[in-house]
Amino acid sequence: MTTVTLLHPGDMGSAVAEQARRSGARVLWVPAGRSASTKARAEAAGLIPAPDLASALAESDIVLSICPPAAAEDIAGLVASHDFHGIYADANAISPQRMQRIAARLESSGAVPVDGAIFGPPPRGTKTARLYLAGPATAVHQAEALFTGTHLTPQILDKPLGSASALKMAFAGYQKAARALAAVSHALAQEHGITEELTAEGRTMAAAILADTDYLPSVAARAWRWAPEMQEVADSLKAAGLPSDLAEAANSTLSRWNQDKDNFDVPLDDVFGQLREP
Repeated sequence: MTTVTLLHPGDMGSAVAEQARRSGARVLWVPAGRSASTKARAEAAGLIPAPDLASALAESDIVLSICPPAAAEDIAGLVASHDFHGIYADANAISPQRMQRIAARLESSGAVPVDGAIFGPPPRGTKTARLYLAGPATAVHQAEALFTGTHLTPQILDKPLGSASALKMAFAGYQKAARALAAVSHALAQEHGITEELTAEGRTMAAAILADTDYLPSVAARAWRWAPEMQEVADSLKAAGLPSDLAEAANSTLSRWNQDKDNFDVPLDDVFGQLREP
C-alpha cells in the first residue's frame, strides 16, 4: 500500500487526498498548528493524523503539496530539511521558475520532484478535475497511479519539469483575469445603469476564446484601433472610481502589435513573438 502525506487539507487538498485514499492509498496529515476547520476536512476525507511532520515523512512514499502559492516554496524547504527521499508532488498554482527552485532544493536533499497542476473544482461528489503531471517518468507514473480511476483524472505531460506549472499559469492568466475584468466591467455598467444591456451583449460572445488561436492574427491587425479604445476604457473606470490597471495593461499589450496594422495575414508565430520583450 502506498503511503502519502498531504500538505495540507484545504478545500482542494482534502478532496484530492480523499480520491487517493479511495484508490487504495493510506493518506497522512499533520494536525499540529492547523485550525479546527482543517481538522474537520481531514476527518471527513478519512485522513490519518500523524504526530508530527518527521513521523509522517518517515512513513511516506509520496508527499502531496497543495497549499497557497506563496507558501509552496517554504513547505518544500521544510520537507527537504527532513531529508525526505521519496516523491514530492507539488500541485500548486506556481510559476515554472518557482517549481524549478523547489525541484532544486528537493533534489539536493534526495527527494524526487514531480510538477503537478490541478484543473477544475475540488473533485468530490459528482465533480471531476484533471491533474497534469510532468517530471521524471518513474515518479510521474507513481503519482499517476494514486488517482487512476478516480474523480481526479491524471494527465501525463511528456515534457520537462515545470511544464505542468506553465500550463496552469497560461490558463489561469486568462481565466482569473477574465473574471476580474468581468467584475470591473459590471461595476462600470452598474455605475451608469446599463447592467441589463451589458449582460445581454455578454450572451452573444464566443464562449471558447482560449480554445481557438485562429482569430489572434486579426486581433494583432486591429490592435492599432483597440489600444486607444482600452485607454478610453481606463479613463472611464478611473472616473467611476474603479481599478483601471487591467485596461491600461491591455492598452500596453495591444500596442506591441502596432506594426501589424490591418495585416490580417500576419503569421501566428509573429503575433506571439511581438509580445515578448525585445
